[in-house]
Amino acid sequence: MNEVQTRVEIDRQLTAAGWQVQDQNQLNLYAGSGVAVREVTLATGRADYLLYVDQRLVGVIEAKREGTAPRGVEAQLDRYLNGLTAEQRLSAWRREAALPFGYVATGTETAFVNQLDPFPRTREVFAFHRPETLARWMREADDEPAAPTLRARLRRMPALDRLGLRPAQIDAVEGLERSLADARPRALIQMATGAGKTFTAVTSSYRLLKYARARRILFLVDRNNLGKQTLREYAGYQTPDDGRKFTELYTVDRLSGGGLLDSSTVVISTIQRLYGALRGDELPDVDLDDQAYDSYDLGSPAEVGYNPQLPPETFDLIVVDECHRSIYGKWRAVIEYFDAFVVGLTATPVKQTLGFFQQNLVSEYTYEQAVADGVNVNFDVYRIRTEITEGGQKIEAGTVVPLRDRRTRAERYQELEDDFTYAGRQVGRSVISKGQLRLVLETFRERLFTEIFPGRSTVPKTLIFACDDNHAEEIVTMVREVFGRGNQFARKITYSSRRDGDNPDTLIQAFRNSPEMRVAVTVDMIATGTDVRPLECVFFLRPVRSATYFEQMKGRGARTIDPADFQSVTPDAQVKDRFVIVDAVGVTEADLDEAVPLQRHSEQQISLRDLLRKAGTLTADANEVATLASRLSRLDRQLTDDERAELAELGGQELRSIVRGLVDAVAPEQLNPATQAGPEAVRDLLAGALRPLAANPQLRDRILEIRRAHDITIDEVNVDTLLSAAGVPAAERAQVTVRSWHDYLDQHRDEITALQVFYEGRGRVSYDQLKELAARIARPPQAWTPDSLWQAYVQLGRTVEQAGPRGVTDLVALIRYELGHDQELRPFRTTTEERFRGWLLRQRQAGATFTADQVWWLERIRDVIAVSVEITPDDLEGAPFTERGGIDGYAGAFGNRAEPLLTELNQELSA
Repeated sequence: MNEVQTRVEIDRQLTAAGWQVQDQNQLNLYAGSGVAVREVTLATGRADYLLYVDQRLVGVIEAKREGTAPRGVEAQLDRYLNGLTAEQRLSAWRREAALPFGYVATGTETAFVNQLDPFPRTREVFAFHRPETLARWMREADDEPAAPTLRARLRRMPALDRLGLRPAQIDAVEGLERSLADARPRALIQMATGAGKTFTAVTSSYRLLKYARARRILFLVDRNNLGKQTLREYAGYQTPDDGRKFTELYTVDRLSGGGLLDSSTVVISTIQRLYGALRGDELPDVDLDDQAYDSYDLGSPAEVGYNPQLPPETFDLIVVDECHRSIYGKWRAVIEYFDAFVVGLTATPVKQTLGFFQQNLVSEYTYEQAVADGVNVNFDVYRIRTEITEGGQKIEAGTVVPLRDRRTRAERYQELEDDFTYAGRQVGRSVISKGQLRLVLETFRERLFTEIFPGRSTVPKTLIFACDDNHAEEIVTMVREVFGRGNQFARKITYSSRRDGDNPDTLIQAFRNSPEMRVAVTVDMIATGTDVRPLECVFFLRPVRSATYFEQMKGRGARTIDPADFQSVTPDAQVKDRFVIVDAVGVTEADLDEAVPLQRHSEQQISLRDLLRKAGTLTADANEVATLASRLSRLDRQLTDDERAELAELGGQELRSIVRGLVDAVAPEQLNPATQAGPEAVRDLLAGALRPLAANPQLRDRILEIRRAHDITIDEVNVDTLLSAAGVPAAERAQVTVRSWHDYLDQHRDEITALQVFYEGRGRVSYDQLKELAARIARPPQAWTPDSLWQAYVQLGRTVEQAGPRGVTDLVALIRYELGHDQELRPFRTTTEERFRGWLLRQRQAGATFTADQVWWLERIRDVIAVSVEITPDDLEGAPFTERGGIDGYAGAFGNRAEPLLTELNQELSA
């Protein structure tokens, strides 16, 4: 854009935001609430636009050429905000002060600064604020001059009333408020499943609305059934000051088809529903649109435009629940549209989550900590292995087998002309093995009251994860048959439940509260967030590749429950003190990853037919190529040997080779350089990968024919064989942990500073470096704490149980022991105290004597090193040293030896 085009675009954006744009020679300050006047001379230069709100001069816009960095214009903008003539000051909102509101705009980028903030800081905004917004801010500043803005009020929050809050919730609320007081735009709260993330968010919401006078809060949920759960949490929240319910004081609504209500103070929505509202779409019924937003694949990342019904300043705070999911990818533009603080809640942050929230992790509360505090219960693993699950099976030629259409579920029968061999990984997806399913469930039934929950007689509440909806149907049928029970005993709860005539919310409620419903079978619907406290068995009949997703699924069983409530649905139970992962597919033994999913479009959004058509015309973009690779890879796994050979002959190479070419083309190491080189380079790269398909219409047609004909094969003839069924011993799990810990140290030795120190033997490790390491290993897929690692060594008999949990500094002992530097694994404090005694003995043998006062200092220095790895002069200005004068008292006690003594103790005690 040239300068003229920039001005035209800024005029358009101002008009869209409700401003009347005028020239100075046609000035009419009564034309609207907000008037933007072009090209006005000030005492310090010529401003591109002056802003009037209700006939009072309040701000300046400085227009710059597209590509100009806003931060480089701040000094010029500041001169204009302070540069009114004497005559202009007569119409200014505050005659003796600078104008409060400043913008730098290029037509494609807009930056804003509010001089009323305690520490005015420029921030990017999607669009100019509306005149009525500035008018409201002016009224707020007039009403409370000491704290004229939201950011000012956030710095004056009263102390938190801690009554009724768990320590982790206190840490989270206070950590968030410190972050908000510092005006950090994004903050992340990590809190274990069941530890009260939503209650924490409601507590923060109440405090921000009451004390900071925030206007409106948006709470984004993963699915609509979680929105209902969140609404109940707000409605049930009792305010700590006068005991009234939150909803008696503030209006809490779910975003409905009618759009945003003016009276709404808290708005609950899914991000896809919010996206539809921003686009002006007609929103579906709030109770029908019920899928996780990861299931709503977009052709490309969401793009949003200005919507005057939902301007960027609509919300002051956005809370994103389950924020480990894809908000930071395809949906992030929806969040970044709003000029609001963003707070993420998750039990399982991954690298992309931390990146989106700018590494601002304001509180951490791990699953292990929650178990130690009694907030969550721990788990055991019961592993069931069968011959078919492990190695697949063969159906002999001549057998008549049922084939089921995936979409219609219509069945037909076909006599096999050749042997049909399938792998274990196909079970549950392209093959339903009745024998495998029956054996797994019969084994579960037979061992339930003898090995898994000995002495019990009521089937515990059990959640079974299936591969897909067809698989879930088979499981429900088989559960009822194996246990000899009726429809109410086991139910399917999936996204198709509503379509099939059931209300998923009613089913989930029954699963929580009904003594009759003991088993629920799901695919993804109850995988994250949904609260079913009596749940005692999490049963995996489907594999999981994502470590984060596995942690979320596993977490469904972790929640505690009041004993009376527990016994009301499971009468023969006393107290829920654990849950059991029943693993029938090896998910607890698999190497899980955090890779970005290859498939970036859903079946509903773009079909395989359309993907192949785009391949033929070379019009598929990178996302479509990635999705095509995912679809073809999945198809390749389902092919028979004959089909695979036929496609290889047609294509001149195996289908998996074509898939590999597609995957390589969209890999960052190839796609990023091509993107930088320009559109033609990207087109050439993708066209080269697509050529085997584009140049072979017969291959494309045959792929579609095979895909259409590829039904689910139902194996009714093979009886499965039980290989083993047993609880996984703690020692075996500990062995896996220790082995994985050793491998982790070796793999990350060059990228984590604390590990570099140990491997290279240079200097001492600092407490901050150990904290960084602790934070890294606490994330999935490891999810370790120093205490959980230590307990693994205890289980293996390599060290002894110690009183109290192990802390960050014990990572020193764990690393030194694993690297062979120490022959015995002992707590860091124990080692520190032993080294201190040895150092003191050597000092006395050398003739040194210490007064009682000096010994007091030395022992306290030892204690600091034991918990912090090192001591610094700054530590001497804190407790307990201030009792004896702090750093001055220390200097007086040791004289010239004071400084070298600290260095010597650091070297001797933390070596």
